[in-house]
Amino acid sequence: MSKPRQKHGTALEGVIVAAFGRHYEVVVAGQAGQETKPLKCYPRGKKSVFACGDEVEIEATGSDQGVITALKPRRNLLWRSDAFREKLIAANLSQVVLVTATEPGFSDLLISRCIAAAESQHLRTLIVLNKADLADSLPAAHRMLAPFERLGYEVIELSARAGADELRPYLAGQRSIFVGQSGMGKSTLTNALIPEARAATREISEALNSGKHTTTFARLYPLDGGWLIDSPGLQAFGLAHLTPDELAASFVEFNDHLGKCRFRDCRHESEPGCALQAALASGAIDARRFEHYRLIRDEIREAKRQSQGW
Repeated sequence: MSKPRQKHGTALEGVIVAAFGRHYEVVVAGQAGQETKPLKCYPRGKKSVFACGDEVEIEATGSDQGVITALKPRRNLLWRSDAFREKLIAANLSQVVLVTATEPGFSDLLISRCIAAAESQHLRTLIVLNKADLADSLPAAHRMLAPFERLGYEVIELSARAGADELRPYLAGQRSIFVGQSGMGKSTLTNALIPEARAATREISEALNSGKHTTTFARLYPLDGGWLIDSPGLQAFGLAHLTPDELAASFVEFNDHLGKCRFRDCRHESEPGCALQAALASGAIDARRFEHYRLIRDEIREAKRQSQGW
């Protein structure tokens, strides 16, 4: 089927299926099941505030090009930020799939950061442990993920090269995004689930004990009644956009204790009558997770100080 030509100036609605810099690809509504290529679109004006998964209005400027004229209301937005910059990752999701692996080593702090971002947007979180066939490295990975499993975050163990289909039931009908460090196998999983994606993969850099960046932009693929976004590998996930209260609320194990401190402005350090400190002492809050909270909280405070020029 040949691609229908769009008249210049035609107003259309669509979904951003790829985002790189100020260049976006938009699938026009009603065309997803046809053999059509996305329109190459650019934002109108200097600002570029769009993310993969955004629903937008565009104006066709040619048979395969257009200008984004409006952003439709978002259901949610996954993004990261530091004192001076922000990076929009994806919009209108239903779940975040955190991809870890037995090799190379992964950061549990990064997992806590990603979960906090997801919880702040009321998104479900699923953790995938890839390369589970590497038995020698499996116990260490289990220890790293145990605190998250105890909190109720489901962990799916698989090998992307042989057992990616085990993940399909968790993705069917969902609007998901793969998030994780480089080298965890996100693109390999995407290729296994969606062969036509042909996402690039490379060997792990053993010298750096981390993966080489193989996905440089986010791309959305239709999948089993929903869609899946493969995103670039992360080495950092700043949360400077969260308020202290939003951060604390994103740590689900804190929920039963927040608002119960003796002092309303408790910093949860060494103040008498701190409910979080009491829960930490009793074992109700995992010590490593509490350390993650403190590290992120202090980072947010420092980012605010820097951004305001204190």
